[in-house]
Amino acid sequence: MIRSFTRRDVLRAAGAAGAASLAPFAQAQGWPVKPVTVFVPFPAGGGTDAFARPLAAQFAKQTGKQLIIDNRGGAGGTVGASIAAKAPNDGYSLFMGAVHHTIAPSMYPRLDYDLERDFVPLTVVATVPQVVVVNPKRIQAADFKSFLDMVRRSPGKYNYGSAGSGTSHHLAGELFKQQTKTFITHIPYRGAGPALQDLISGNVDMMFDGLGSSANHIKGGRIKALMVSGGKRNPALPDVPCAAEVGLPDYTVTTWYGLWAPKGTPADAQARVIDEVRKAMQSDELKAIWASQGAEFPNLSQQQFAALVGSEIKRWAGVVKVSGARID
Repeated sequence: MIRSFTRRDVLRAAGAAGAASLAPFAQAQGWPVKPVTVFVPFPAGGGTDAFARPLAAQFAKQTGKQLIIDNRGGAGGTVGASIAAKAPNDGYSLFMGAVHHTIAPSMYPRLDYDLERDFVPLTVVATVPQVVVVNPKRIQAADFKSFLDMVRRSPGKYNYGSAGSGTSHHLAGELFKQQTKTFITHIPYRGAGPALQDLISGNVDMMFDGLGSSANHIKGGRIKALMVSGGKRNPALPDVPCAAEVGLPDYTVTTWYGLWAPKGTPADAQARVIDEVRKAMQSDELKAIWASQGAEFPNLSQQQFAALVGSEIKRWAGVVKVSGARID
């Protein structure tokens, strides 16, 4: 059967072909054209959430599209990381992990993903110092010195909660024990949020927490900060001494949170995510939130972020080895 084509048919076919050829270009120019999912590998209420949710709200204002937070907690953040590593790499799946994920390779020898191989680093979203916080009813210490005296007098009596085995909360505690020659029992949770709730309610004595998740509870009087890590005080807690001031000059633990994309994510989508994050960090809303939580935005390039990940993996492997930390 022979069909004759009208001029309208020819024009329609040409138009369809042109549209098809321009589709990739249009997609690249129009990202995002639908909501973007961010896998957060901890339950709500933790440090990762404290930065992911304000960023998501600002992203929606800027792009008109939702940044959907999908909390997938478990195994020190490795469950969510595994899910994110297998997510579609079409530019609509992101992963918001943290320093914890550079510790995981030393703690979890059978991970089914590789942070450096299966993800593309995009940008560090926030950095905050670790802070030593206690339940003021369970540990009635006036200051860090009196707290340390209490812990040294009673080895094993006190405990600390963490976001899970292999997280920075856990290893910060192990590093603290090494440097102070103390023994405090580790109690792992499925995220910083649940651990904090138990600290507030008095089910655990203390935490080595990222300031981002603790700041509001400290200011509200629900928990008490005794020390921030590093060599300087944090502007969000100007009255709390730093580690160097209390005789621990080498106790430096920084919690950072970053965005990754599954390997193979289009370069244009990667670039747009980075641009939107940088734009968001210039907003008055996020500047105020970050400042209230003692956080900074380091604005690292993708290459600098990749280098940070590599160096942190090596650093924490050494801490794990010396501490003898293991999965509880």
